[in-house]
Amino acid sequence: MTTTDTARPAEASGTFRLGGDLQINRLGYGTMQLTGKGVWGEPKDRHEAVRVLKRAVELGVNFFDTADSYGPDVTENLLREALHPYGDDIVIATKAGLTRQGPDLWAPVGRPAYLRQQAELSLRRLGVERIDLFQLHRIDPDTPLEDQIGELKKLQDEGKIRHIGLSEVTVAEVEAAQAIAPIVSVQNLYNLTDRSSEQLLDWATQNGVGFIPWFPLATGALSGEGSPLSELARQHKASPAQLALAWLLKRSPVMLPIPGTSRVPHLEDNIAGATIELTDDEFEALSKATA
Repeated sequence: MTTTDTARPAEASGTFRLGGDLQINRLGYGTMQLTGKGVWGEPKDRHEAVRVLKRAVELGVNFFDTADSYGPDVTENLLREALHPYGDDIVIATKAGLTRQGPDLWAPVGRPAYLRQQAELSLRRLGVERIDLFQLHRIDPDTPLEDQIGELKKLQDEGKIRHIGLSEVTVAEVEAAQAIAPIVSVQNLYNLTDRSSEQLLDWATQNGVGFIPWFPLATGALSGEGSPLSELARQHKASPAQLALAWLLKRSPVMLPIPGTSRVPHLEDNIAGATIELTDDEFEALSKATA
């Protein structure tokens, strides 16, 4: 069934305590699409980008995911411009560990001195004294894991970051990192049509670790005419993207989707997906459609 719409639809997604102490609404917002083409440079319309961030808060979003490499340095500045000083309930997650050589080019660097430098710069750009969630954007294969996570633990002990997360990892890698420092979240590619991180999601669910799926709205052929997703969307008077988000939210209580967009109307459409509650039969039908 579809629940009653509200002025703050993100609140219908339910809540999750990140790290056991930061309560957030489960449907958040990812900032990557606010940059230029290839996640490079400034947005085409800076005014609209700022408007998107402000509108997200009005819709009940209080969890924002960003990274130093988005732009680079663009989206953290946008967050500060739009939302600083942040309300007590706003949680900002950022990342470091990917360097940029141009549009659509990324290279991992996890040397301790580099991670510390980027954490300090993120603190400055965001205008905060402590980062709520600092994520290692990629594990650097050329730097020992204990050095990478160890440096984040030092920053945590110094009070510069509150919680540590990882991005694009396996269960074995998370468990190895947890032997060095507490890991409260993982962020992997996951959506209705790409469930290659299912094992990690199951592990996160069992261990109460937040799972942040990036690229959450991919629906592929599922959104075509006559598809199960399109048929259900029609029944719910919703968009296929809204159904894809509803499916993610039902999949696990630790799921924290962060759909991104650069336009307010698209944002409003996405966030309304939190108000859709799939029945068990509907959930299974969508799950089997891409199995």
